[in-house]
This record gives sequence, C-alpha cells and structure tokens, in this order.
Amino acid sequence: MSFSYPRDPAVCVFCGVDEVGRGPLVGNVVTAAVVLDPARPVSGLTDSKKLAPAKREKLYDLITANARAWAVGRASPAEIDELNILWATMLAMRRAVEALPFVPDHVLVDGNRVPELPCPATSVVKGDLLVPEISAASIVAKVTRDREMDELAKLYPEYGYESHRGYPTASHLEAIRRLGVHEHYRRSFRPVREVLELMGRQRQ
Repeated sequence: MSFSYPRDPAVCVFCGVDEVGRGPLVGNVVTAAVVLDPARPVSGLTDSKKLAPAKREKLYDLITANARAWAVGRASPAEIDELNILWATMLAMRRAVEALPFVPDHVLVDGNRVPELPCPATSVVKGDLLVPEISAASIVAKVTRDREMDELAKLYPEYGYESHRGYPTASHLEAIRRLGVHEHYRRSFRPVREVLELMGRQRQ
C-alpha cells in the first residue's frame, strides 16, 4: 500500500490526525494533530499499536520536540454518552486541529471519515501506517491517553487501568461488576449499562 501527496512544505502544509480510545469503557477519547517539520525529521514513525511502550514514549518526546506544531483534543465520557463515540471522536479531532497555532493547508485523517474542519481534509484508510504525519499523531494520542489512564489508575487502583487501559477485558468486566461504575465511565456503552441496570435491580 502507498499514499502519495506533495512533500514540499512550500506547496502545502499537511497535518496528520488520529485518535485513540474509541473502544474502552472509561476515560476520554483522545486525538492528536501533528504537523511535521521537514527540516527536523523523526525516524521510526509507524502505527502506535505496533510499537512497544518504551519506543512510543521515546518517539513521543522526539515528535513533540521536533514537530512544526502539534496539539491534542479530547471528548469526555459525558460527551461520548451524549453524542455517541463516532461523533465524539469527530469533535475531539476538530478540537485538536483548532488547537494548532495555525490552520494547516490540508488535514489527513486516519480512517474513512473526516470531521468538520476549517480547512480541506482527506481520510486515509490505514493512514497510521502510510502517512508519517498520521503515524506521529497516533503516537502522540496513544501516549497521552495511556498517561491519563495511569493517572486514573492512581485514583482507582482496584480497577487495573494500568494494564487493560479501560478496554473491556475479562478482568476489567469483573472489576466493574464487583466495584461498580464511577464518574469516568461511558454509561452508554453496553457492558457499563448492563452493570448499572443490575445495580438498579438490586436496589429495588
């Protein structure tokens, strides 16, 4: 697979956008927007899921130190419940792009949908593997969300967020059945909704 576009920054300033955290039951969905600097390239960029945590952290530091611009956007669990996860993700992507210090000429978004943005945008399926800007965005978003889950793990150590990152693993589902649902959960997601319904029946 390949994806081609003009690389000369004098022709067009490209921004990559990606998200992390659509599947978890708890926490924000996190997005990042990154404009790389051709004068300070970062080697080793790829889909964040293919990188070991230590490598992701190292690349995060390199990206944030050397990119021409970068920003993070989020949508909260309450916004996810109100809008649904797709539209909350689109909102978080828009927030990331709007947080940049300038409007890029064109935004390249991982996946098959683009949010409403103040500039032209193109979706790129498997963009986190094909487009360096999107790869960089996937790494920034992943590291940012993992750090948020580490902070949540300190507040709620019994839930094991540092290991499953909020995804619906067997251990996580057992924990919410045993410990309940706190304010950071996405109440519209089926496993969380089922626990809330069970708790409601038990109180009757």
